Amino acid sequence: MTPRRLTLGHSPDADDAFMFFGLAAGRVETRGWTFEHVLQDIQTLNDRAVRGELDITAISIHAYPYVARHYALTNCGASVGDGYGPLIVAREAMAPEALRGRRIAVPGKTTTAYLALSLRLGPGAFEPEVVPFDQILSHVAEGKADAGLIIHEGQLTYSAHRLHAVLDLGVWWKELTGLPLPLGGNCIRRDLGPAAMLEVAGILKAGIEYSLAHRVEALAHALQYARGLAPDCADRFVGMYVNDWTLDWGDAGRRAVRELLRRGHEAGIVPAIPSVDFVG
Repeated sequence: MTPRRLTLGHSPDADDAFMFFGLAAGRVETRGWTFEHVLQDIQTLNDRAVRGELDITAISIHAYPYVARHYALTNCGASVGDGYGPLIVAREAMAPEALRGRRIAVPGKTTTAYLALSLRLGPGAFEPEVVPFDQILSHVAEGKADAGLIIHEGQLTYSAHRLHAVLDLGVWWKELTGLPLPLGGNCIRRDLGPAAMLEVAGILKAGIEYSLAHRVEALAHALQYARGLAPDCADRFVGMYVNDWTLDWGDAGRRAVRELLRRGHEAGIVPAIPSVDFVG
């Protein structure tokens, strides 16, 4: 196929900005492909993936069964919580079981954080209220919800809102399965064809390798998307979600994806899919 312009969706967050710095800054060979970066929150990207609108996009693993007909996951680009992950926070300390029946602000119903919380508490065990991810901390602090499901940098800044951590879903999942929690990944349209999918996945990986090898420069770029995080805090956050897992899911990462979706299907939360395909 003749190389062409590809749309590339990812979140306007420090970790994604860091991940895609090498590509956005033109530091890697793109073999004739050009990339239009589309920056939107993950729930919006999930919704767009369901409609098959973007050529390549970040996606919540929770959403993959709904888009597998159009997309395959790439072996690079993973966001993995290895013994840590999305947090439930509240204005007062409580046991995780006390969350049942409570109103919980969530960043979207196809986020992996929402799937993990539904598995932990039980489907339908809480009242979800969808709130933009960057407003959840203030929403909970102001008493508009009993608790909040926190993703992105809020995992490091919730205490500034005088909130308490109730449950770390990454810790829970690791204790339950021995696996990392597969939060998100990149997926690529199947109709590009196998050869193009493989080539583009290689370009994406080269970009991630460049960013990791030029950390200071990539972090300086990412800070503009860090929503006021101090540089050391932004560096810590980026390190949590752009690392060796991001270069390649690996056997454990791929097992984790399949196990999460298997449990989600058994709980009646997501549809079954014949297989989870990885490119690269």
